[in-house]
Amino acid sequence: MSTMNLDEDARWLEWVTKQFESIAGEDKEIDLDEFKTALKVKESFFAERFFALFDSDGSSTISLDELLKALDLLIHGNETDKLHFLFQVYDVDGSGSIDPDELRTVLKSCLRESAISLPEEKLDDLTLALFESADKDNSGSITFEELKAELESFPEVMENLTISAANWLKPPASENKKRHTPRYLTPVYWHNNSRKLFFLCAYTCLNMLLFIMAVLNHSSGGLWFMLAKGCGQCLNFNCTFVMVLMLRRCLTWLRATWVVRILPLDQNILLHQIVGYSIFSFTLVHTSAHIMNFARLSQSEGGHRLWEYLFTTRPGIGWVQGTASITGMVLQLIISLMVVCSSTFVRRSGHFEVFYWSHLSYIWMWALLVVHCANFWKWFVAPGVVFLMEKLVGIAVSHMGGLCIVEVNLLPSKVTHLVIKRPQFFHFKPGDYVYLNIPVIAKYEWHPFTISSAPEQQDILWLHIRSMGQWTNRLFEYFRQPETPGVSTKRLTTSLRDRQHQRKKQEDLFNSACCNGTVASNKDDAIELTSYRSSGPLPVPQGSHTEQLVQTEHGEAPQLRETSAKLSDNHRFCYIKCYVDGPYGTPTRQIFASEHAVLIGAGIGITPFASILQSIMYRYRMRKQNCPNCNYSWCETIKNSDMKLRKVDFIWINRDQKSFEWFVSLLTKLEMDQADAEPEGRFLEMHMYMTSALSKNDMKAIGLQMALDLLAKKEKRDSITGLRTRTQPGRPEWGKVFQKIAEEKKGKVHVFYCGSPALAKLIKAHCEQFGFKFYKENF
Repeated sequence: MSTMNLDEDARWLEWVTKQFESIAGEDKEIDLDEFKTALKVKESFFAERFFALFDSDGSSTISLDELLKALDLLIHGNETDKLHFLFQVYDVDGSGSIDPDELRTVLKSCLRESAISLPEEKLDDLTLALFESADKDNSGSITFEELKAELESFPEVMENLTISAANWLKPPASENKKRHTPRYLTPVYWHNNSRKLFFLCAYTCLNMLLFIMAVLNHSSGGLWFMLAKGCGQCLNFNCTFVMVLMLRRCLTWLRATWVVRILPLDQNILLHQIVGYSIFSFTLVHTSAHIMNFARLSQSEGGHRLWEYLFTTRPGIGWVQGTASITGMVLQLIISLMVVCSSTFVRRSGHFEVFYWSHLSYIWMWALLVVHCANFWKWFVAPGVVFLMEKLVGIAVSHMGGLCIVEVNLLPSKVTHLVIKRPQFFHFKPGDYVYLNIPVIAKYEWHPFTISSAPEQQDILWLHIRSMGQWTNRLFEYFRQPETPGVSTKRLTTSLRDRQHQRKKQEDLFNSACCNGTVASNKDDAIELTSYRSSGPLPVPQGSHTEQLVQTEHGEAPQLRETSAKLSDNHRFCYIKCYVDGPYGTPTRQIFASEHAVLIGAGIGITPFASILQSIMYRYRMRKQNCPNCNYSWCETIKNSDMKLRKVDFIWINRDQKSFEWFVSLLTKLEMDQADAEPEGRFLEMHMYMTSALSKNDMKAIGLQMALDLLAKKEKRDSITGLRTRTQPGRPEWGKVFQKIAEEKKGKVHVFYCGSPALAKLIKAHCEQFGFKFYKENF
């Protein structure tokens, strides 16, 4: 860190003093417990080591002078000073060198601090990898000079060597007074959102036109009456248009036409919400204007009182027996209820069913609108017929084919993996989603989920469902019960099915070996070989998510075998009836029209990309060529209408280690498909991030990240996931990630995202900065 000037020094000193006083209390000293609380570390080892080094006089408390002296070294000091402090942290016994047991103790604490769980044997491997690399003279201990030399081989660590205490006590950055142009006014934003902005402008102009025409036609009724009629005409349009935006089958069909280049079909959910809020606003003004008009009429004419105008049919207002006022009040209540129950707070707080059932009030809303307004049926009849046809087709399709759930896997973080028997007539594209109904869970509830299997998998559909609400929690708990009705309890039948699945898996492995040119002398020998190579402690069904025993040319990852044994307890066959409505298209259908696709999944947001990645690699294999005389293989660079992709970057961000188990088997297979180096670089690159792990420039994680890097290079496999791709700690630095993608120059970059809305805003802002097209999964 660069040296501060005098003003910054004075400001820093004042800030640290205030922070110290707020923690130390009346005794003006910080003890170990106060230090642990302030430092906010998970593992007490580091707090105790930092405290011992800060406490220079050994008084078991830290004074302000001791704190300032230590922090001055960590903030103002050079790299050597910081490295010396790090060496002292690792040198637990103060002998002046680090032995293997001390290093193991430090790495074990690093694992706990980063929320990483590894077997004791793997911890030993990490310790030896780092120790052997740092102990240059093979003396059996690491000196300061050896540790410094080892750290200097990791330049990204040396760039910004920090400590939590120093960051915690740094003054807040001074505000940047330079005014930046709002992103909504930048040319890049207008270019990337041109279709949405064009639609919103057209939508606004149409509403203004309808309002003005209605006002002019009723100019004789007074100001409040004119305002009510203007809003009423806009409501006629919006209450039908809001339905048009949710005609999913029509929109899915339109995505395959030229219309998708003009209209923002991929943002239909956002536009549906905008129209919904417009309806709410128009109804408030419409109702208020009528009340004001009724108040004027009750005072001037004296024929009826205000409450009679509002709550009775005596004034005779309305084309169906004077019920306009009563139906209007009921409509205001229904629309207000729908808007409130559709808020993000309700939908994202585990109360999706509240949103679902309240939204079904649209049937009553349309019925009351027909009674309330004499002209509404003219606006409603055409979209209503299309809507009714969609519903009838959906009911017919969903009840055809005898769909049933044949296999269930309960995965970490309460994710339920359903394997559904796929009917012959069911055709979908990668990234599509369906509405699922399981009568034994809830007879009348339908919920949308992305299909996580590829279209090329002819016999089955995969759905990965995260437990985040009442319905999804009931689903997980239903299958977690030891004796769930509908689950197969016939031991011999299940055993036979296991054998058939295992045989099918062995044949698939044989066929895969044929493609790579590495097979045994005949098919039976090859199947016997694959049976030996893929055998595990428990029978593993082909196609199930518990199939974690993936063999590579570097051997089998031991943690995957353990995962398989653990997950198999949560795997079961079953025969449970279900219904599926769909499929429906999403923005991800644009992927195969891209040249350089960047797929970003946050948590369970990987689901659509699981289907897409499998389909991409299937098409990639179809383009792959093999030399008949040797084992060399290559992929022809062919651009066609089916797939223009030249490069795919897949980024998966997870909070914890267990979440990677959801799709680690699939990702391992995708890596195996690219075992051979390509002349133009890898077609598919994976980037894994674990946000609970401390970053490489944090002093509490430096040793662990170095050890993980060294062991990954040695074993050619990541210790956390078992993949070849190294799992990166912390969150991605999006500026650097997108800068690297832009420098590759593989064609126009399209970024596809599925995950939390907050992260979507951040990624979209970076996409606009680099001129990348951004698509967000919405349904």
